[in-house]
Amino acid sequence: MLQKVDKFIPIAKPSISEETIDEVVGVLRSGWLATGQLTQKFEENLKKYFGGRSVMTFSSATAGLHASLMAIGLKMGDEVITTSLTFAATANVIAMLGAKPVFVDIELDTFNIDHNKIMAACTSRTKAIMPVHYAGLSVHLDPIYEIAKKKNLRVIEDAAHAMGTCYKNRKIGTFGDIQVFSFHPIKNMTSGEGGCVVLDSESEQKIIALQRFHGIDRSIWDRFSKTANCYYDVVFPGFKSNMSDIQSAIGIHQLKEVETMNERRRYLSARYRTAFEDMSDEFVMQETPRFDFVHSGNLFPICFQDETRRDFFMNFLKEKSIGSIPYYTPLHLFNYYQKTFGYKKGDLPNAEYVGSRIVCLPLYYALTDAEQDYVIDTVRKFFR
Repeated sequence: MLQKVDKFIPIAKPSISEETIDEVVGVLRSGWLATGQLTQKFEENLKKYFGGRSVMTFSSATAGLHASLMAIGLKMGDEVITTSLTFAATANVIAMLGAKPVFVDIELDTFNIDHNKIMAACTSRTKAIMPVHYAGLSVHLDPIYEIAKKKNLRVIEDAAHAMGTCYKNRKIGTFGDIQVFSFHPIKNMTSGEGGCVVLDSESEQKIIALQRFHGIDRSIWDRFSKTANCYYDVVFPGFKSNMSDIQSAIGIHQLKEVETMNERRRYLSARYRTAFEDMSDEFVMQETPRFDFVHSGNLFPICFQDETRRDFFMNFLKEKSIGSIPYYTPLHLFNYYQKTFGYKKGDLPNAEYVGSRIVCLPLYYALTDAEQDYVIDTVRKFFR
């Protein structure tokens, strides 16, 4: 019989090496804390990771999504097709630009946007499709890009969960239109906070880069270093969402380790699947990826058959020192989206079904087998 653990097992926890800590301390001692040489190095390393495509780092993935939408020319009255089962940032950035997020229902087995329902959601005002790779399982991208080509639309992939995810043996971020990744501490790798945008278009890359720092045509490093020219021009009014060298110092080392950390996440996910394979009467798990899909293992969601038991379950886990989280409440059920865009309960039955039943269990690189065994045993105890 497994005993209660001495410490709380959180839903997620970043793993920071001593080498990373030393790098951060080195930045603090250097006197240069803002965007500088380490950020340039981090972007170059990310560029190699993503097969040579252009990469721009940001203070958050949210800022990256916002900049990407601005770069494609999204304007007031336009529409962007996306999923409701996602974090608020996905749709908030659309609404912030005066456009409308058009929510499409999800697949009950993958929890991802249902590509079969996207074409019917297209109108003359549709500007882009923004799929989300939920929990780290790739959306079925081929039909989405086919629709985009047919309707002359852009595709901005919200890849916040998808660092290391593969679609048909191709790493997300190495192909396609625009991808935006998150380096929040709950993600597969972190830079404390932060994110990046990956794309091919040179003209849009320049626009996105300028948006990070007030629309100024020279980076702070290119204005303040010994050989720099301190004068600059403002090309257009931009925002302040650049990544610092402190963040990049963390990100550089996390990028080196992300594939190793992902392997561990996938191993732990497989252990959950094996442990719960006889519990389909109580809950279902996200569909196991097909052989040429690689799941990043960012989250491990389970979906209750009986929605009335979810809160009791999460409270039970908390009493046993185990964290859990109901990711996500569908966005179309929130007050803002109902009042502003007229969404209501019943519009997206699959997203509502999953959203009222889903719970994510602890999953992170440093989770030990013994800790996971305790989580598994506790989950099974609840249903017994």
